[in-house]
Amino acid sequence: MAKPFSIDGRSIGPEHPPYIVAEMSGNHNGEIDRAIRLIDAAKQSGADAVKLQTYTADTITIDHDGPGFVLEGGLWDGRRLYELYQEAHTPWEWHERLFEHARQIGITLFSAPFDPTAIDLLESLNTPAYKIASPEVIDLDLIERCATTGKPLIISSGMASFEEISEAVATASAAGATQVLVLHCISAYPTPLDQSHLSTIGDLSARLGAPVGLSDHTLDTFAAAVAVGQGAVLIEKHFTLARADGGVDSAFSLEPDELKRLVEDSRAAHAALGRPNYRPNEAEQVTLIARRSLYVVADIRAGEPLTQANVRSIRPNLGLEPRHLTSVLGKTAARDVTRGEPLAADMVHGLKL
Repeated sequence: MAKPFSIDGRSIGPEHPPYIVAEMSGNHNGEIDRAIRLIDAAKQSGADAVKLQTYTADTITIDHDGPGFVLEGGLWDGRRLYELYQEAHTPWEWHERLFEHARQIGITLFSAPFDPTAIDLLESLNTPAYKIASPEVIDLDLIERCATTGKPLIISSGMASFEEISEAVATASAAGATQVLVLHCISAYPTPLDQSHLSTIGDLSARLGAPVGLSDHTLDTFAAAVAVGQGAVLIEKHFTLARADGGVDSAFSLEPDELKRLVEDSRAAHAALGRPNYRPNEAEQVTLIARRSLYVVADIRAGEPLTQANVRSIRPNLGLEPRHLTSVLGKTAARDVTRGEPLAADMVHGLKL
């Protein structure tokens, strides 16, 4: 059984609508006013939270051109890591204003730190939660430092084996984290839908005994709704004001109207799941009349036998249940009954139900 999890007073779990996190990442394009407009757009789209990434180029890499420091293939082919992170990072001097703005308009804001100094900054701003990005799932020291704050911790699992995920969760728990949520994630930008492996969500939750969500890098909203059907309790999705504006992550980010649809579809998927039910529900009450029941289909005088010629199972559903037909046949009528009457127990001599 997954432990209770909440952020900023909002409970997150199977019995609650999925928690939607709008990932800003580098889609502010280096403009604080755009970052603020992104927070506003996330609020208007119905998201529960906005997530930042807290690093500088120097805290996440070094300025170097050696092997591995220049990306090969994928969305950022040919980009130097240092220059990419210089472009994408959210300046630390913005953080206080962004946190204040989010609180003013009533949307949760938290971040993914990438080194201890980032945790110190976020603690000074009283962040309500922490996120461990997928590449950092193997950075156990970072996980431990986040866990010691006592804040809810979200761990993304892109590229990780189950053993690495399990070790990350165990490290967090050992360091004092009492609320840990794991995100199934495919670290491909964008992620092909047929490589999403969303069935991992339920399996991961069962194996870890922890709530599980989805960090979604597909190009639309379909995977998120399916993930909710698989048990995802949190959906994280990159978003931008307009893909046409460019930006390091814009190619696989949702625009505000698409984010709104993701929120609506994910919550509709959760509502549709409901709970196991094997009784007519409220919406079915009006159609219960359409079930079959036993009816008198020819006049029968008192004392005459009930036969297949004068009693049948037909619609509507106002008489005895059809399963009683064999018990009725051969018995006699307790009174005169007329064609079209629903058959009731007191019309039949000696009927024991």
